[in-house]
Amino acid sequence: LNGWRRLNGGRRLYGRQCWRRWRRRQRSFRRRWRRRWWSVVCVRVCGRSDEVKMKKNLQKMGFTLVEVMVATTVGSFIALVAIGTLRTITAGAQMIEANINNASEVRFAAKTLRNDLLNIYRPASQEDRKFIALADESGPTPSSYIVFYTVNRAKARALETEGEIYEVEYYLLVEDDKSTLMRRLWPNPNENVEPGGILSVIAEDIEVFQAKFFDGTEWAYEWPEEMEELPMLVELSIVARETSSRSPATGTLYINLARSMGTMLDEEEETAEDESE
Repeated sequence: LNGWRRLNGGRRLYGRQCWRRWRRRQRSFRRRWRRRWWSVVCVRVCGRSDEVKMKKNLQKMGFTLVEVMVATTVGSFIALVAIGTLRTITAGAQMIEANINNASEVRFAAKTLRNDLLNIYRPASQEDRKFIALADESGPTPSSYIVFYTVNRAKARALETEGEIYEVEYYLLVEDDKSTLMRRLWPNPNENVEPGGILSVIAEDIEVFQAKFFDGTEWAYEWPEEMEELPMLVELSIVARETSSRSPATGTLYINLARSMGTMLDEEEETAEDESE
């Protein structure tokens, strides 16, 4: 009883009151003890788990030899594929650009030849007319040499006096492995003076430059100086050098000199003088 009295603050409790008070104190004690025990256990367990995690992380910071070898192999394979694709794209772009340049040069050469032949000089006398075409078979591929008089309203040299009649010469220049289509424009041509003029490149990497002439009955590859008339029809073929990727650029044009009136300066001057009178 004295013990019960001490637990109950010196008061005398009997029966159920004493029992309830004792149970309450036991429950509170157990709760405090569980809380303390749980806090200690949590601190110890969590502290150990953090240490284990840190050790595992420190162990996983490096790579094994197998992982390094696999990563190197995969990276090398990707680099090889990327480099091969880049080379293919670059080579394709270069070939396309080369084909475009060759085609544009062939078109430019054909257009220049056409303009000069359409403006061919047709004098009243046969002695003042000049149209010579020869075939050169000394090279690996046959080529043509053409020289004739044409009329050009624009001056070739702005600071010098020039007439309207020019001597134009076309030929294929072959040096080593490079073939170039050349054009020589000579202002104020004179038979007593050595031919000269302005030499320019019309097209590069030309494999074939060939001309054919029709006199009304048959085609010929040459038109000598002894011919009294101009050819009725001229066929010009220009073929660029063949590439490994595509077929070479070609240009073929037909010029009907029989229908083309050309230019007759003598008659124009006479008609102008008659009109002025």
